[in-house]
Amino acid sequence: MLKSLKGNIYFVLTLRLLIIYFLYSFCRIIFYLNNLSFFSGIDFGSFLYILYGGLKFDTTAIFYINLIFILSQVIPFKFRFNPGYQKVFLIVFYVTNAIGLLANFVDIIYYPFTLKRTTATVFSQFANENNMASLLFRFVVINYWYFTLLLISSIIFMILANKKISSVKLLIKNNLVFYIVSIALFLLTIGFVIAGLRGGFRHSTRPIAISNAGEFTQQPSEINLVINTPFSIIKTLGTEPLKIVDYFKDSIALNKIYNPIHNPDSNKQSFRKKNIVFIILESFNKEYLGSFNKNLDGGKYKGYTPFLDSLKSVSLSFNNAYANGRKSIEALPSILASIPGIKEPFILSYYSTNKIHGLGELLAKKGYQTSFFHGAPNGSMGFTSFTKMAGVAHYYGMTEYNNDADFDGMWGIWDEPFLQYWAKEMNTFKQPFFSTVFTVSSHHPFELPDKYKGKFPKGTLPVHQNIGYTDLSLKEFFATAKKSEWYQNTIFVITADHSSVSTHPEYKTSLGAFAIPIIIFDPSGELKGTYDEPVQQIDIMPTILNYLHYDKSYFAFGNDMLHRNSSAFVAQYIDERYQIIIGDEVLKFDEHQAPELYNYRDDVLLKHDISKRKRADKERLETNLKAFIQQYNQHMIDNSLGVK
Repeated sequence: MLKSLKGNIYFVLTLRLLIIYFLYSFCRIIFYLNNLSFFSGIDFGSFLYILYGGLKFDTTAIFYINLIFILSQVIPFKFRFNPGYQKVFLIVFYVTNAIGLLANFVDIIYYPFTLKRTTATVFSQFANENNMASLLFRFVVINYWYFTLLLISSIIFMILANKKISSVKLLIKNNLVFYIVSIALFLLTIGFVIAGLRGGFRHSTRPIAISNAGEFTQQPSEINLVINTPFSIIKTLGTEPLKIVDYFKDSIALNKIYNPIHNPDSNKQSFRKKNIVFIILESFNKEYLGSFNKNLDGGKYKGYTPFLDSLKSVSLSFNNAYANGRKSIEALPSILASIPGIKEPFILSYYSTNKIHGLGELLAKKGYQTSFFHGAPNGSMGFTSFTKMAGVAHYYGMTEYNNDADFDGMWGIWDEPFLQYWAKEMNTFKQPFFSTVFTVSSHHPFELPDKYKGKFPKGTLPVHQNIGYTDLSLKEFFATAKKSEWYQNTIFVITADHSSVSTHPEYKTSLGAFAIPIIIFDPSGELKGTYDEPVQQIDIMPTILNYLHYDKSYFAFGNDMLHRNSSAFVAQYIDERYQIIIGDEVLKFDEHQAPELYNYRDDVLLKHDISKRKRADKERLETNLKAFIQQYNQHMIDNSLGVK
């Protein structure tokens, strides 16, 4: 039978696609093995089921990527058997599938930093990077050469395996029979392709989506094992806008539960014209700070930030703080405008052109000079445009720094000289001022200036030495700032853009993956102590405005960290689900699965769902989350991120 199929164009097409299926499954296995610590608890049977489920998502991706090639092989004309025609489309086959394999291999490396497969926003996210060539060279040739070799080997395997397949031949000589059979098989193939693209044959089946992968998993994070990166990118192209939800018919009842409109305190106190300085640290997981983790490793854990640990002891610190996203591009809207990234980063979302009223704008109305400093090439990550949207008047990037001798060769100016530059520039500002810096040096590929190589503890992750370097850079910045006359009249807010790679299991859960430090340092000594209630990045803006006694109503999705009420919450979106944290509990929720409730203080690894025995708590958190979702969606859709 196989001998009779030799040279059959449909049989050859099937074999070629099966080669790609095999390589996608191979990528999935490597993805799992390289990120094993993020997928604990998967036994052999469960993993086989994940591999099985992955075939469904591989089918969609492979059919999309090979659509042109498939059609070229089944169109009912004889010229498709021409050797020249076959060579051209075989090149198309190699190129398109090599790109698909490349996408899968990139996420094998990138997943620990984002905890999700790459989506279509990657094209916008890196659209303004002027040094992409050097970044790719560093990633591909230097840092991850072994994965590059594995990718090249996979592509070579694809080519060699195809060469083993017999060339196609015209097997039906009779013209009438040829066209009848060809048209019938063409229509049949089109039907199979449409079903593969949609994820099923039934007319009632909705097109397959990322969330469908939950059918083959035990934990939401395992969805990233089931799907593949081309599928993730394809399915997030042209992301649909948010939908209006009506969990609460009565707007008054809704606003009583949660209202993003903040009104000034009735006790009219004079506005405090203090300088406000934000320090946003690249990839500073809370795990890296010893002072936030005194119980780790049996109390022996020291961390990698001696200066920040000393600063925390004389500051107001929040021991239970979280980012609202997992990417740098999600941090700025959260911190500067109290707008979290839900489902996709606000900057890249359907609503990125909405009118916002950020902290820069509100403080500028009070006479503040506003500025933002980022040592990367100007325009990187879309920060230039967003800070302008948020009302920040002056942007200082690599162009303004104007000394490429301090360029790290990858992301921007080393933290140590750039923070010194920032301190000196603030000496020229008229008070009061609001200024933010976003550091760059604690970022992959984790290089250090030559004079500091070997000077910091290596720890267990490559990033740990860079955390030590940035910590030293902060120490030197504060030593310089302390000599300035504006220093005593300044409130410093220190936080991270997002969490990053970690070693301890409690920082690898869906909750721990967002854990960051938030420290407020007041040189006058007025703000001190520790808070254990859950807080988040979007709470920073209302906290500062309320502390300054801002006397106008304003819009913010967050809450004042210093004056928490019983309904104050932390909200995030991960693995196609919302999660909300209130008090000691976290609720995971979407519209298709039963809500899960965990006591994250007693159950740090989130292993024990208590929703059935804590029904009242589950309903309370679900009510608050639904109020947040309704307000968020409605205000985004209505473009009403402000006060009328």
